Amino acid sequence: MALFEARRLHKRFGDQVVLEDISLTVEHGELRGIMGPNGAGKTTCFNVLTGRYKPDRGQVMFDGEDITGLAPRQVARRGISRSFQIMNLFDEYSAIDNVVIALPSVRARGWSMCRDLARHASAYDEAATVLQRVGLAGKEHVPSRSLSYGERRALEIGVALAAQPQLLFLDEPTAGLGTEGTARLRELVESLKRHLAIVIIEHDMRFLFGLADRVSVIHWGQVIAEGTPAALRQNPWVQRSSLGGLPA
Repeated sequence: MALFEARRLHKRFGDQVVLEDISLTVEHGELRGIMGPNGAGKTTCFNVLTGRYKPDRGQVMFDGEDITGLAPRQVARRGISRSFQIMNLFDEYSAIDNVVIALPSVRARGWSMCRDLARHASAYDEAATVLQRVGLAGKEHVPSRSLSYGERRALEIGVALAAQPQLLFLDEPTAGLGTEGTARLRELVESLKRHLAIVIIEHDMRFLFGLADRVSVIHWGQVIAEGTPAALRQNPWVQRSSLGGLPA
């Protein structure tokens, strides 16, 4: 049984059909890529898969459970975390406080804990381990707003990992990163791939094709091609499309 499965998802906004008959699966330990031109429906698909939008038709299954239509917080509690194309951090908080607030043990006790988090050493130890995992050891007490852009990207992934997910969704993680930042992010994703399943929307085809086990190409709100990176390089439609220029 697949870890995650979307079955024939449809989504429309008014008269505009944005997703039509989208189906895909994610296996345990798999890195699944989603790509397509601007306006193809990728972000809407991501939002439906992670509970931000409810599909008009279709079903989303996770670990054998129907999670169709559940709110993002309910989806997260079941073991799915995500990052956002536009980063979603508490800029006035330190890196470690951003992670501490996302820990399940802290959330379970309510937001009142934010007033006295410093007394909870075990939460800070756990958060420090997360920061080390994403390459931010030594940056624990730096305000989020003072981190470099690449470090903020890594911190956002750390916040997503704090929830201890089985499945991690990353939305355009290389956006705004230079060559060095992208290389560091690739190393991070490679290390995470050994421990959990990942779904990535990404415009950087070299980055995506170097990491993904399978890729779905979305256009006109539909999956028009799917397969391994090697198979997609040979796909005539992909070769002719604006997605052409795929890495060798």
